[in-house]
Amino acid sequence: MGQAWGFGRYGGPEVQELFDRPDPVPDRAEVLIRVDVAGVNPLDHLLRAGLVPGLDGGRPFPLVLGMEAAGTVLALGEDVDGLEIGDAVFGFALTGGGTYAETTVLSAPNTARIPAGLSATVAATLPIAGTTALDALDQLDLPAGGTILVNGVGGGVGMGVAQLAAARGLRVIGTGSAAKREPAEAAGARFLDYTAGDIVTAARQLAPDGFDGIVDLVGGTSLRTVAPLARDPRTVIAVGDASVSDLGGRFVERRLDRENLERTAQLALDGVLTPLITAIHPLSDAPAALATIENGHTAGKVVIKVT
Repeated sequence: MGQAWGFGRYGGPEVQELFDRPDPVPDRAEVLIRVDVAGVNPLDHLLRAGLVPGLDGGRPFPLVLGMEAAGTVLALGEDVDGLEIGDAVFGFALTGGGTYAETTVLSAPNTARIPAGLSATVAATLPIAGTTALDALDQLDLPAGGTILVNGVGGGVGMGVAQLAAARGLRVIGTGSAAKREPAEAAGARFLDYTAGDIVTAARQLAPDGFDGIVDLVGGTSLRTVAPLARDPRTVIAVGDASVSDLGGRFVERRLDRENLERTAQLALDGVLTPLITAIHPLSDAPAALATIENGHTAGKVVIKVT
């Protein structure tokens, strides 16, 4: 029996509750882990609001919040390969087990060992933000010397895109609110404050011939504002707004498999990808951790330290 934060019905923060639940039993394609650290993401409150019901694994209420975690394997489902009891691992809770909990189940094909030398705290930030950043850049596949615009550079994915792009020899321009300037510049981006004036004019001054690629983390009106800055609309990659296809761009192609997790972890171990962790909350304070993400103005990553 362990504690978990979840919700008994879809809604806003008011539906969140702390409850006890028996340790989940891993299915054939799952591993049971003791959660050390859980990552906090915008996807968590979207799931709570009922906007992405396909990610609940078909489980009944109450559902547990959270989609990524790092911890220690306690038990294996049948036919799980490449992982052993006692392994330090990180991965996705794609079968609906949630991660704001003392124990949970992760999808085994979407779980990898944490390499020696990498902390569980860093590993817990990688499944969503780290692999998304890597996927977006791999999809663009820009040559060194190109110029990329990261629209919404201050969040976990945006920071990852900036770091990885700079490491690939790309010239990085990032947009965000004034509070994101320092971390964005530390990540290797030339920063544009979208609250300071005409963002399009400012961007054109830095890239008069247009951008070789754009990674959008904002969507909506902001996406439609910056998309014309791309030299080729097919080089606009959106992470959260599938309507990018209406503009001639593409939605990010996600790879959630163990190999991609291992690639991302190696980049973190090598210091190429350094997640900016701005807050660490205990499990008892999970609602506050999610609230900082839900307000849309948090820089970097927020995590929940469970054990």
